[in-house]
Amino acid sequence: MKRLSLLIVCLVLTLSSCIKDEPKNSECDIISAWVEGDQMAQLFYQPSKMRIENISSTESTIVFPVKSFLQLPDSIAVFFNVTPGATIKPASGTKHNFREWPVTYTVTSEDGAWQRQYTVAFKEDNLPAYLFSFENVETVKGINNNLYHEFYEMDRNGTRQNIWASGNAGAAIIKTNSQPADHPTYQTEYGYYGKGVCLVTQDAGQLGRWFNKPIAAGNLFMGRFVVEQVMTDPLKATEFGRPIDRVPVRVTGYYKYQPGETFTDKKMNVVEGKVDEASIYAVFFRNKDEQNNDICLYGDNVLSSPYIVRKAVVAQLPPTNEWTRFEMFFEGDDADPKVLAEQGYSMTLVFSSSKNGDSFEGAIGSRLYVDEVEVSFEETNDDKELEGEHHE
Repeated sequence: MKRLSLLIVCLVLTLSSCIKDEPKNSECDIISAWVEGDQMAQLFYQPSKMRIENISSTESTIVFPVKSFLQLPDSIAVFFNVTPGATIKPASGTKHNFREWPVTYTVTSEDGAWQRQYTVAFKEDNLPAYLFSFENVETVKGINNNLYHEFYEMDRNGTRQNIWASGNAGAAIIKTNSQPADHPTYQTEYGYYGKGVCLVTQDAGQLGRWFNKPIAAGNLFMGRFVVEQVMTDPLKATEFGRPIDRVPVRVTGYYKYQPGETFTDKKMNVVEGKVDEASIYAVFFRNKDEQNNDICLYGDNVLSSPYIVRKAVVAQLPPTNEWTRFEMFFEGDDADPKVLAEQGYSMTLVFSSSKNGDSFEGAIGSRLYVDEVEVSFEETNDDKELEGEHHE
């Protein structure tokens, strides 16, 4: 009996030791955020926008797009899902006045060793000025002490709108102690007018070769970049589109372009006689399917999805060292006015230094400059009424 009792004690102590030694979770991320209630639902063009899912670990700002900022109630409860074991302050579901200022939330990991801060805000869901001059960038510090640019726009109320994304966060994985101009997409001081954007096709290094992704084309697009998908499913890393309540007709702008010297395929084999090409295009598409599920275009269907209504493509971008005007017109079907009024359509505008960069084919050193891009839309009844008032 003594031996049996001793064996039981040893077993209990062993199990207790295993439980104590199990490491606690060191992650401190917000996974999803949402608001609830009929009153809040009236503030959104689409009820699905009341919930933001799959928040990237690289994001620190969470924005709920509403019809009108002035109609926000004085007290709003925002709810969160965080990584297992983590805690959030202020607590999920507590009410705050988001009309006065954004609210900062702090997430602490289960082991207590890590914290992340998130800013949560409500902003009017308006597309900013339709002339894009690329004057606004934020210098972001990524992993390995890398600094890169993120482009944004300012709306008519002076509010920042994060409509642009690029692959810079993915390129930062393979770099160390880099500056913004060392990345595939950065702001240049020498635009057509003021500043502009420069896109460069770069060598993705040994890590890229291991994954058969040897180059990183400079790109800038309306949408979102999900860095977690870069190595596993890179075509899903680019989520194209932003809701819009107008029908695009034409896109104009200015560019300069010079292709790199040597075109290679995804295995870095030289393709003799092939010259790299830049790419500029835009897509207008339905953002809901027949079951009212959200639609987002990705790298593998941005030009072929059945939900595309109209698209515009610049047929040729001949090499030039001088700023040269480009123009493209949208072709396709008419938009449903009811769906349009509910922002049931989205648009993306895409620039790339290598046309086949999504297939990891192109020429290292290909360089595309873009500036003063203007999107024209079909005239609405509101536009006609405003024009009539100006004539009176």
